[in-house]
Amino acid sequence: MDTSGHAAGPTALLTRAEAAYQFAVADPAAAAPVTEALVIEARRTGDVEAEVLALRAQAWCVVRAELAEQRGRRLLNRAARLAEAARLDERLAEVLLVRSAVNEELGATRAAERDLLRARDLLGDKVPPGLEQQTAVLHQNAGRIAEAAAIYRRALRRRDLPVDIRGKMTNNLALIEAQLGRYGVALALAGQARALAEQIGPFATAIFTESEAWVLAHAGRLPESLALFEESERLFEVADLPLGELHADAADAFLDLRLLPEARSAADRAVREFSDTDVPLMRAEAQLRVARVALSEGDAEGASKASREAVEAFRQQQRVGWAWRAAVVGIEARLEAGTVTHTDLRDARRAAATLERLGMTVEAVDAHLTAGRAASRLGRDAWARESFEHAHELARGSSMLTRLRGRLAAASAAALRDEPALVVRHCRQGLEDLERHRGQLASTELRVLASAHGVELGQLALRALRGTSSAVKVFDWMERNRATALLSVQRAGVDGFAEEFERLREMRSEIDASGASEALVARHAALEQRLRRLTWGSSNGRKHARTRRVPTRELQALLGDRVLVEYGVLDGEVFAAVVTADQVTVSTVAPVAVLREERDRLAFALRTLARLVGRDARPERARLARERVAGLRRLLVEPLALPPDREVVVVPVDFLQSVPWSALVDAPVSLSPSASFWAGARQRPRPASGKVLLAAGPGLSAAEDEVRRLGLRHDDSVVLVPPDSTVRRVADELDGATTAHFACHGVVRADNPMFSGLRLSDGLLTVQELELRDLAPYRVVLAACEASADIAYTGGELLGFVSALVARGTAGVLGSIQLVPDEAAAGFMVRVHEELHGEATLASALHAARGSLDLDDPADLVNWCGFTAYGAA
Repeated sequence: MDTSGHAAGPTALLTRAEAAYQFAVADPAAAAPVTEALVIEARRTGDVEAEVLALRAQAWCVVRAELAEQRGRRLLNRAARLAEAARLDERLAEVLLVRSAVNEELGATRAAERDLLRARDLLGDKVPPGLEQQTAVLHQNAGRIAEAAAIYRRALRRRDLPVDIRGKMTNNLALIEAQLGRYGVALALAGQARALAEQIGPFATAIFTESEAWVLAHAGRLPESLALFEESERLFEVADLPLGELHADAADAFLDLRLLPEARSAADRAVREFSDTDVPLMRAEAQLRVARVALSEGDAEGASKASREAVEAFRQQQRVGWAWRAAVVGIEARLEAGTVTHTDLRDARRAAATLERLGMTVEAVDAHLTAGRAASRLGRDAWARESFEHAHELARGSSMLTRLRGRLAAASAAALRDEPALVVRHCRQGLEDLERHRGQLASTELRVLASAHGVELGQLALRALRGTSSAVKVFDWMERNRATALLSVQRAGVDGFAEEFERLREMRSEIDASGASEALVARHAALEQRLRRLTWGSSNGRKHARTRRVPTRELQALLGDRVLVEYGVLDGEVFAAVVTADQVTVSTVAPVAVLREERDRLAFALRTLARLVGRDARPERARLARERVAGLRRLLVEPLALPPDREVVVVPVDFLQSVPWSALVDAPVSLSPSASFWAGARQRPRPASGKVLLAAGPGLSAAEDEVRRLGLRHDDSVVLVPPDSTVRRVADELDGATTAHFACHGVVRADNPMFSGLRLSDGLLTVQELELRDLAPYRVVLAACEASADIAYTGGELLGFVSALVARGTAGVLGSIQLVPDEAAAGFMVRVHEELHGEATLASALHAARGSLDLDDPADLVNWCGFTAYGAA
């Protein structure tokens, strides 16, 4: 908008000052210097009315482009004094409406209401659109969303609405409709607002796009939401706007996706920005998000502290609904910590009633669920049932995550009524909803994380079944909730990723070679994060149902004379379902705490032994490790009285993934993410013959000799050694290979498992790149330290090389869960290949090769424990 002309006379100046406000609304960052110049010019010429208008425009720029609320209020105070002294009532009313909005953002709710009332008195019978808008905004920010929605709907029927006010009202009404659970209406309104933004300017475009991203998140369309948040960030930067509000709203989407580090970062950044710029209204909302993230992270103390700070701020701002929302998070934290009180129960019930009355349906569901949990914990079962049932009713027709909480509430009520069949029914329906939600996600990482939403439902049903049902039903339920995120994979429509990964490897090499400058490390981290996000925002990838759930009877037929053992956890105890061709039994094994301690002791003993190979050969070290193996065997395997000399398939629970299972059973052992995955691998046709890829990585003295020796054993083999064993060359040869053998270092990234990888000549072949390339040979040997140490996630899920390969169709994997000595491992791998002939599986070949090891030799003992077979090939 052109506001720089200098036509003579006060009328021209007044016109430019009026236009400056519209320019400020459209693009506050660009308008800021123009409005400042107009204020100076108006003061110099003595045009009071023009100065009032220019000050209002300048204040808007300061508040919106810089979040400098206090400075903006000072400018508006000055404008108000000038207008009042000059008896410019209509101009004073315009100033007061803007100052009302600023006072509200400063947390001065009473001052905001006084400004609004005075503006109404000054205007008399006139009801300008700006007055209606600010009245509705006050209601909306206080949590009185029904009153706000009524004003917006009435005002939007007016024909005289300026486009900027129509856009703001439409956008705000979209947010309310999403809170009310009317997602179709909300998304239609959000689309209308974005169309209007094109007529308003870059500020509205950025804000309205971000609002639509938030609505999509609440509607459960999370991949689309993430993509739109990324677009919003670009638009915010184009408009030169502060990012605090964007970070705060993005934290909600990250939290729903269980991307907890990202949610934490976004919430913390929002709090910092609103603290630095002193915007109490938004700081309190960001603080509530910090509390919610801490609760999801299991930090009850941090959640309680952040909740208290948010409650206090909301009460000072007289925002009753928001204060109760924050209070509920604090009560949930005390439930987790085991310190909930009868006062908390009373407050939770009051919060639920208040939030429901205010029309905040989603928040009311959470409050009723929390009240039910508190009542149940405190022995008030009648109150608990009432709250649970109310939560279930309110959740109907809402988003998937809210419906899930409703199902959890209904199942909890049924458990209190001692109706196990109804418990299982509600849990099953909730998990079916969750399965549909996972189906929208192209990213394996996001599907794995989403499973955490169903943990409580899974445990409730398992508790009901353990008490009343047959062993078969218990096992069926265990299988239902094991590695479900891996059952189907999607090939996201992502192009050009290979070049990006090459650039990532080049940057890593530069860091390793020349030292890590802060700038280079930051660029490397940013590129890694961008590559990680490639599939986050995709929801329309090509879906391949590679593994189906296998009924128990079909599984038993496939097992033949094998035994399958599937471990589970319930109420702090590990139990096991043992499946043979003719029966299923379930029995308790040992407390979780005891098994964790024994597992950690053995892991420490083996790690120490591996690091001291060749330097400290004291026999007592090997003897101690063998004793630790025997102790774990007594706890995990011997109570099950497994038939001797029969191959065993193990489906471990999360924290037992890192147990050296091959050392615990005197028979061939293979692991699987679930029984269904083992059955799928068992049914996969074995190729008659095919290309064998043998790749060695750098820095291992025995690796090149290992793959060359193996190349002599296979007719159709491709041997790649440094410098030829680059990621691109290896990936090209993997496409179409029947068997692949990697002799290289493995890198495990517990912080980011999708970037765990195998170190090849030019850098890492990561899990993320493996998935994007959709590579999965029939059989893979990972002769690399810790290459099969997948990271376990809440909800019975795994992320890592083994799970990525198995999900995409690899029928058998052999790998190490720990450090192994290079030279001894190379010879051992050759022996495994020598046993791998005819109908032999990786499990049987590994078992046979282990028989040749000297368990008094530290290197041999580490290999005897360290390698594990996965799958059925």
